[in-house]
Amino acid sequence: MIRKIAVAAGACAVISLPAAAQAVDGASVELGRGDDRTNLLRFAVQWNWRSAWPAGRQWRLGGYWELSAGAWGNHDKSSADFALTPVFRLERHADAHSPYLEAAIGFHILSRHISRERLFSTNFQFGDHLGLGVRFGAGGRYDLGLRLQHISNGGIREPNPGIDFLMLRLQHHFE
Repeated sequence: MIRKIAVAAGACAVISLPAAAQAVDGASVELGRGDDRTNLLRFAVQWNWRSAWPAGRQWRLGGYWELSAGAWGNHDKSSADFALTPVFRLERHADAHSPYLEAAIGFHILSRHISRERLFSTNFQFGDHLGLGVRFGAGGRYDLGLRLQHISNGGIREPNPGIDFLMLRLQHHFE
């Protein structure tokens, strides 16, 4: 059942990407540390959703698609990580500094198991994150944030150890 839901959600995500693929709205880099001393380096591009909804007088709810590629590594092994994630962002309207909160659940493909201690039974994984940060600079062109991310296969197959990362993220908005 979970596999069917994942396939359907993935298909919807892929079908909706061409409309957003016309122009990249931002690019980011993330550095992180996992709960078993696994290091993470990830690069991503973003496409903003064209709609945002008011959430009070000074806040709005919007989001973006994030397509990322990265690598995890520790003393034992390394793995490539490719992901597609719809991200919801609650952001304050501001001219200078604009704080935000964000949440997401996306789809990850890993190239291999990460370590002898962490045997992932599937290459397909879900990645959810919670984040907070601030946009700053002229026109809010920069974004500095922290993310707490959990990656696991959602119980599709055992073993399913999952891994948690704490990440520092820097983004440049092109618009």
